[in-house]
Amino acid sequence: MPFPIGRTMQALCLLCWVVLLNLVRACPEACDCGEKYGFQIADCAYRDLDGVPPGFPANVTTLSLSANRLPVLLEGSFREVPLLQSLWLAHNEIRSVAVGALAPLGHLKSLDLSHNLISEFAWSDLHNLSALQLLKMDSNELAFIPRDAFRSLHALRSLQLNHNRLHALAEGTFAPLTSLSHLQINHNPFDCTCGIVWFKTWALATAVSIPEQDNIACTSPHVLKGTPLSRLPPLPCSAPSVQLSYQPSQDGAELRPGFVLALHCDVDGQPVPQLHWHIHTPGGTVEIASPNVGTDGRPLPGALAASGQPRFQAFANGSLLIPDFGKLEEGTYSCLATNELGSAESSVNVALATPGEGGEDAVGRKFHGKTVEGKGCYTVDNEVQPSGPEDNVVIIYLSRAGPPEAAVTAEGRPAQQLSGVLLLGQSLLVLFLSCF
Repeated sequence: MPFPIGRTMQALCLLCWVVLLNLVRACPEACDCGEKYGFQIADCAYRDLDGVPPGFPANVTTLSLSANRLPVLLEGSFREVPLLQSLWLAHNEIRSVAVGALAPLGHLKSLDLSHNLISEFAWSDLHNLSALQLLKMDSNELAFIPRDAFRSLHALRSLQLNHNRLHALAEGTFAPLTSLSHLQINHNPFDCTCGIVWFKTWALATAVSIPEQDNIACTSPHVLKGTPLSRLPPLPCSAPSVQLSYQPSQDGAELRPGFVLALHCDVDGQPVPQLHWHIHTPGGTVEIASPNVGTDGRPLPGALAASGQPRFQAFANGSLLIPDFGKLEEGTYSCLATNELGSAESSVNVALATPGEGGEDAVGRKFHGKTVEGKGCYTVDNEVQPSGPEDNVVIIYLSRAGPPEAAVTAEGRPAQQLSGVLLLGQSLLVLFLSCF
């Protein structure tokens, strides 16, 4: 006998109500769940938990896991509670927060991670928490905050970072926090170098409340230890500057078979900038953290090439040597200097022309034409310096069979009379700075 349709519908409705009732009433065994002041609360504090328990109702808005033994927050730990607005995790043993652990909590307004052991934190997860208003991360082991860590926290009002291991702060770290009214950052071991000066200036000018400013103090250097940041004396700081010069050969360097090209990057700045070379050739891009060879030209550990010597030799004094310059070494050579206050870069294009291409005559005529026009092309003792990073250095290397004294220019004058010409054995080199 067929089951009546009306009774079937009633049974289905009853089943739905049972399922919904179970969802609302579901709660991990170790926790207490209920409604209070209009919020759905799951209280799991002081339960000796060593992990986030499963089985929370999906409508939980407040979750307390404080005072447990949680060692880590894993990806997906809070996937069951996407509507969470408050999450309390203070006084645990959390050492790391994995990427994806907090990212699903787009409705979160309050997050308390204080009094843990956090040294590894998924800062990128904060980019999803645009509703966050309170962030407590004090009393942890944080040593670093990325410059863009708080880029999405425009609603954040209170930030607590005190009692951590912060040595430095990237300039502009707090700029996105347009609603910030309270910042605690005292009791961190700050290095009072040029990189922290911006924060002193910002803290003295901002309307944000920053308590215990006498405890925002220097740990290093030793001469400034204990000095409050607000009373930090002026420091001799300057952003990097670079000047790139070129020489057909380097003083004291042994000329190897083939032409040796030497570039020198003169760097200035305080603190002393770090120097990098970026070399773009037809074969690809080479990145060199200077130096890669010692003062004797021998490769430093990790810089040894298959041939036994690096193709590009970067010295600690800012010089770059290309022992066997050829077509494969043509390209753009850039010198980049970086310190706590910024960076500076200078670049040149280096090219090699061979006999038969006709390039030497055209280039020679253009060089002399620009010199007559007073365009600022110049050479000094076979060394040239660019007036800006857009300038190019063109190198023409002419191999020939005749003796050096027979070499002549396109105009018929002896090569020795042409400014910027250097004779190397059986080769003629024309080195000049183009300004066209």
